[in-house]
Amino acid sequence: MRKIILLLLVFVSTNSFVKQEDAFQTGEWFRLKIHYGMVNAGYATLEVNEAVRDNKKVHHVVGKGWTTGVAKFFFKVEDNYQSFFDKTTGKPYQFLRKIDEGGYTKYQEGFFNQANNTVLVKDYKHSTEKTFSVPENVQDIVSSFYYLRNHPDVDKLQIGETIAIDMFFDDETTKFKLKYIGKEDIKTKFGKISCKVFRPYVQAGRVFKEEESLTVWISDDENRIPVSVKASLAVGSLKADLDGFKGLKHPFKIKVK
Repeated sequence: MRKIILLLLVFVSTNSFVKQEDAFQTGEWFRLKIHYGMVNAGYATLEVNEAVRDNKKVHHVVGKGWTTGVAKFFFKVEDNYQSFFDKTTGKPYQFLRKIDEGGYTKYQEGFFNQANNTVLVKDYKHSTEKTFSVPENVQDIVSSFYYLRNHPDVDKLQIGETIAIDMFFDDETTKFKLKYIGKEDIKTKFGKISCKVFRPYVQAGRVFKEEESLTVWISDDENRIPVSVKASLAVGSLKADLDGFKGLKHPFKIKVK
């Protein structure tokens, strides 16, 4: 009996410190096709690369978004978001935001000092530098998505429960909340995919119609990649669907082809 108890203690103690396997890896890439109403408005991509910061290998994610066709003629968008974050902790080292949205431009780079809980933001458009105080474990807008994909509590959420993290964006820290709605199977170009449905809380006003105007369908597998996104905007509606992918770390589960 003592040997059995000892073996159980060893099993529990060793497995308690095993890091949950990441939902993504270097080389992962996926593309979303964006529709504004009935119009094919553009595309967005996210790709996981590798870089070196503080003499260690880190994740380097590059996110791009752009309009096409008629949408580009009426409202040109060229967005470039990047984030460098730790492979183990998920804490960001650096972010880049270079956007052009219908003539509204911004070009910023941020450098996190996690030890001092600060971020130095260099604004290249206005040639300014400013240091902001941030909470511990703060994320940038890109690293937030990957941090949540690895979050151990995602699979434990009950319908109506939320996960909250601190996110630094537009020179301020906000409490980003993600509400779990439930499960749903949705039809895609790849077949029927089982998804978990989440609703990020957004700021109602200039862009979004209401606080809960954004709904995201995430694959209910170990990859946790976005399969579909719907948004009710202040003017019209937007929909984005998974259009292509490669380099996933885990098998992509398709129920019916």
